[in-house]
Amino acid sequence: MFVTGHTGFKGSWLSLWLDRLGADVVGYSLDIPTQPSHFELLDLKIQSITADVLDKQRLITTIEKHQPEIVFHLAAQSLVRRSYADPVATFETNVMGTVNILEACRRVRTVKAVVNVTSDKCYENQEVLTGYAEDDPMGGDDPYSASKGCAELVSHAYRRSFLDPAKYRGSHSTLLATARAGNVVGGGDWAEDRLMPDIMKAASMGETVLIRNPRSVRPWQHVLESLSGYLHLGSRLLEGRAECADCWNFGPASESSITVEGVVGRARGLWDAVRYEIREDPEAVHETQFLTLDSTKARKRLGWKPVWNADTTFARTIGWYKQYYGAASIASADDVTEYERDAGRAGVEWAKE
Repeated sequence: MFVTGHTGFKGSWLSLWLDRLGADVVGYSLDIPTQPSHFELLDLKIQSITADVLDKQRLITTIEKHQPEIVFHLAAQSLVRRSYADPVATFETNVMGTVNILEACRRVRTVKAVVNVTSDKCYENQEVLTGYAEDDPMGGDDPYSASKGCAELVSHAYRRSFLDPAKYRGSHSTLLATARAGNVVGGGDWAEDRLMPDIMKAASMGETVLIRNPRSVRPWQHVLESLSGYLHLGSRLLEGRAECADCWNFGPASESSITVEGVVGRARGLWDAVRYEIREDPEAVHETQFLTLDSTKARKRLGWKPVWNADTTFARTIGWYKQYYGAASIASADDVTEYERDAGRAGVEWAKE
């Protein structure tokens, strides 16, 4: 297994889950993005390579050396507000980084499957109440969202030009899919300008968190929900299921689309140290007000579905931070165990295997 961005929030959780499954994981990431770091706290015994996805030759050489069968591409500049401050780096990393990964994967013959993780923000947002489906147009009004839309277009072009599923096991032997998830939460996220980390950091220090977009609606889901989709999709690609070489939404149930203020209120109910103040900024950079995903395709064709509802998602997330700040220990492995058990009880397809 080759995972780019393995030191980040999603990447570290993915590396943990793969390690528990007995996979031989090679991680490739620019640096440790935050302090504290979930990846460092996990102390996983995996191969960890510090390098940039923009270094195309080193990327190709590294993948050639390790000969992985599957690549999960998560390396990205993932923050909307940072994309305004540094749009060039955002486009370079999210677009050319994707190009470099796909070039490397199509050159290394051992690579049988590629899961390119993009974002729910890749869609051309019309501020509508219905969820976006996979065949809706790409777009993006801010540099981050536009870069993720571009990453999807790059993947589509490579899939049609070089990795056409109709020519699988003919002119090539690699299946490429893209995956889009909602706003993920979970323990171990300390990224800047992200709602749950800001709430938890402020609570741990007895401070008041400032909320700038209280009415914005997002599809909130635990990080394990999105990762279960990526892993299930990756396993189907490795099985040679060419019909799965496509784009996929892995979003939460509709009841998990909640306003920012609603999320803060739930956090306050779960941890009485949470205090907040709404302070809207008329000069703030543009951010989408309403965004949700339609995951019907993944439900029907992959047998994937969410496991944890909003109550469980926020309880597990806030419980993780309370344990970390209160007892200096982490509950990540326990969360994976509980999630797998709950998926089994729910009869989710991947949990039966």
